[in-house]
Amino acid sequence: MAITFKQVDFTYQPGTPFENKALSDINVTIPEGSYTALIGHTGSGKSTLLQHLNALLKPTSGTVTIGERVITPETSNKDLKRLRQHVGIVFQFPESQLFEETVEKDIAFGPQNFGVSEAATLKTAAEMLALVGLPQELLKRSPFDLSGGQMRRVAIAGVLAMQPDVLVLDEPTAGLDPQGRLEMMEIFARLRHERHLTVVLVTHQMDDVANYADNVIVMDRGRVVKTGAPREIFADPQWLLDHQLGLPKTTAFARQLVQRGWQFERMPLTEDELAQDLVAGLPQSAFGEGHDHDE
Repeated sequence: MAITFKQVDFTYQPGTPFENKALSDINVTIPEGSYTALIGHTGSGKSTLLQHLNALLKPTSGTVTIGERVITPETSNKDLKRLRQHVGIVFQFPESQLFEETVEKDIAFGPQNFGVSEAATLKTAAEMLALVGLPQELLKRSPFDLSGGQMRRVAIAGVLAMQPDVLVLDEPTAGLDPQGRLEMMEIFARLRHERHLTVVLVTHQMDDVANYADNVIVMDRGRVVKTGAPREIFADPQWLLDHQLGLPKTTAFARQLVQRGWQFERMPLTEDELAQDLVAGLPQSAFGEGHDHDE
């Protein structure tokens, strides 16, 4: 399911002394099946744009087309319930949204709210729990007895139980240790391929953008200032720094090597690319070639 913004503006509390224009002339498409990273410094408009992806917010002007559905300023809220079933949002610290007495009931809540039978939703709950890498014996446990990482996975399972076509991830690894962050990102990558999802990742982690995304949208002051593949976006490190954005650790390290005289055909984005480039750039003698093996 693709999502297209056309001449979208959004203003909070228009016509009041607290009026604040958060989005200006947004024209961008999130392609179906893509893994799109949405990046920008704090206050750039990412969160506001994110809430347009399933019509939690409607544009002040312009249109947002979600699949076949066109959202305008006049769209009635009553008509949006089914649409929100297709776009699942995992908000930052999703574990704070847990509320049911058991893991099973929490995961099943969304589908039941849309009229799915109890038997079907309980079956779905078990499937989704396995999908996020948790054992079945947790189904009858209280979600509040679990670890923070387990609670987050349960919350994500609840979003997946709605069978969305688009999965929106708002800083999904915030607060996790490096191992937990890697495990979470691998889950999302696997889900994308297994379920043919369109994934939208809002993140400050440039390593995740380099390792997982195939499309990037950069925002600044409520506007889209650049779009492209990660390699295009990270090709100009100074531009990123000027827009208060970081670099993937690998690219930052490679940039330091360039300043010391190392040459790359293209700046590496991932650890694998960096390793391959470094090996290729070493003199052959480093591998023992050229020695007389008869000695």
